[in-house]
Amino acid sequence: MRVRLSPLVATASAALLVVGLAGCTSEGAAPPTETVTATETVTPTPTPAPTASGTAAPAPAPSAPVTSTPGPDGASGGGGDLGDGTAGSVGDRCTVDELQGGIDDGGGGAAGSVGVALILTNVGDRTCELQGWPGVSFVGGGDGTQLGASATLDRSTAHPTVEIAPGGYAQAILTMVQAGNYDDAECEPQQSEGFRVYPPGSTASLYIEAGGRLFTACTSPDVQQLSVGAIEPGP
Repeated sequence: MRVRLSPLVATASAALLVVGLAGCTSEGAAPPTETVTATETVTPTPTPAPTASGTAAPAPAPSAPVTSTPGPDGASGGGGDLGDGTAGSVGDRCTVDELQGGIDDGGGGAAGSVGVALILTNVGDRTCELQGWPGVSFVGGGDGTQLGASATLDRSTAHPTVEIAPGGYAQAILTMVQAGNYDDAECEPQQSEGFRVYPPGSTASLYIEAGGRLFTACTSPDVQQLSVGAIEPGP
């Protein structure tokens, strides 16, 4: 809360003190293996869409900054991949200006790993579509610096074209090997602050905050800690 004090002189011997109190407002932080080309549509609902566990999907971070920095080498997953059988046109594809990111629980994964659902919500005024794998990496250092290697692409997951109506959302499951599975000298651990996510086919990215959760990144580029599945409809 900020208080601004301004004096007003009424007479030579008296002063009237006027105090303007500005209120504070708070803003919320927020699998088949074969190729699939069928189009699926995500429509908005008046209440948050439920996750597989029955809980509401998280509100995406309201102030997630957008960067137009090109992604790393696409072979490592940094720039994402549209996959085979891409449907629709470039003009139908969701842009970073139409998307807002958040995270949710993505399941336990294999032993020593954890899953996170990367939620991409359509905050635009038109139906747009996504298909393929996003490029994902840890970021930190207070300035969005990439930490460690970009996620590999889990090509065993289906990659349908997902149409997202305004207010609807899609997701991609990110699997993270826990940093504690590696020797510190090999991992070079550092606490991350969130994720940089390149929607499939995009050279601009979204920053998704960790939302108070602690994810330790291996900053060594020789450690492959992340793997991401294809975009899919939200649960």
